[in-house]
Amino acid sequence: MEEIKDLDVIEELLETKQYTRLRQKLSDINIADIAIILEELEEEELLKTFRILPKSMAADVFSYLEVENQQYIITSLSDREAANIINNLMADDATDFLEEMPANIVKKLLSHASADTRRDINHLLRYPESSAGSIMTVEYVDLKENMTVEDAIQRIRQIGVDSETINICYVLDPKRTLVGTVALRYLLISPPDAVIADIMHENVIYLNTLMDQEEVARQFQKYDFTSMPVADNEGRLVGIITVDDVVDILQEEATEDIEKMAAIVPSDRPYMKTGIFETSKKRIPWLLLLMISATFTGSIITSFENALSAVPMLTVFIPMLMSTSGNAGGQVSATIIRGLSSNEIGYRDIFKIIWKELRVAIICGVTLAAAYFVKLMLFDKSGIDVAVVICLTIISAVSIAKVVGCTLPIFAKRVGIDPAVMASPFISTVLDALTLMIYFSIATQVLHLS
Repeated sequence: MEEIKDLDVIEELLETKQYTRLRQKLSDINIADIAIILEELEEEELLKTFRILPKSMAADVFSYLEVENQQYIITSLSDREAANIINNLMADDATDFLEEMPANIVKKLLSHASADTRRDINHLLRYPESSAGSIMTVEYVDLKENMTVEDAIQRIRQIGVDSETINICYVLDPKRTLVGTVALRYLLISPPDAVIADIMHENVIYLNTLMDQEEVARQFQKYDFTSMPVADNEGRLVGIITVDDVVDILQEEATEDIEKMAAIVPSDRPYMKTGIFETSKKRIPWLLLLMISATFTGSIITSFENALSAVPMLTVFIPMLMSTSGNAGGQVSATIIRGLSSNEIGYRDIFKIIWKELRVAIICGVTLAAAYFVKLMLFDKSGIDVAVVICLTIISAVSIAKVVGCTLPIFAKRVGIDPAVMASPFISTVLDALTLMIYFSIATQVLHLS
């Protein structure tokens, strides 16, 4: 609500050309809220408002904007203004931005950026996408073991303004190997002449540059840190990752998993920024695959055409049986996928999981079958033989669904496939075919159909 009020005020100030008041108003608003407001403005007003921003805020606000608006702003500014924005961005934010830009714009921006900025950006671009090295920042406070607390505080004053965080400082030896950390609070309460080596924490937990970003998020969750150092294979400190980066990782990974579970090829662009053809292109491949796989269901029904002709009532229960098995499989697959993503379960647990899910399946299947048996007898007036077929199918289908739902994601993870791909509707398609085969097999035996 407050953002809407601020937006109205800013639009009014722009319309009446009260730029001094506008600049003052912007200075009183949080940078993240300014970015949200700018996203609501037309392009001309957005650029005008961005130019009015105090220089100390411009780069920070820029880092919060959507890529399309970042590109519009950067291509509308002069070379000097654009370079100033890039130079004032944190190295990780600048790298993320440049990765989304066309090559000609990147080349132009880097040619006008400072030597330090070019070095930091080129350093981060070396690492694989979605690795710890690609999301870290190189702005941090480093100290030496032989420094005194007074020296350390003086160094923080010198470089702290341009650092991502000063809450944790990193102690390096002459080879830049990470040997310890020291929290700012310990520096503040220690005597000025105390030596860093005596007060630092030596048992340092750090991330490797090639660690996957999902594992990075798990490490933050495990240790409850607000920042973690990133070191290369030789233990040399090359950057840090802060908790705000982890929040972005979690959102990105969750969105990707949801899209895969819905049979959509993941997209890096927001929904409202994606065109209809691009959206269609992301969905068509999976729809085609699922449509082709669903033809097996039709083939199974065709192969049991005689049974259906002899007992037409069997057709009525097909949707219910397929839906029940799909729901049962979907329940367990969602649980297993979540357990795999959080490292709660692994391949070694597969037999324990199958044994547990089989027992759960028996309880669920018998309960569902009993409830449906009552319905068949009291309301549908079905014969006892048909009721037996339906109830046996429910128990069997739920059991198979639970086993398939728990094993497919685990096997997928084992062979290097994202387990989310094995979620509904993929599992539902597999279970539809299995359920029909079970149904008609039981019907053929119980009802003595040829």
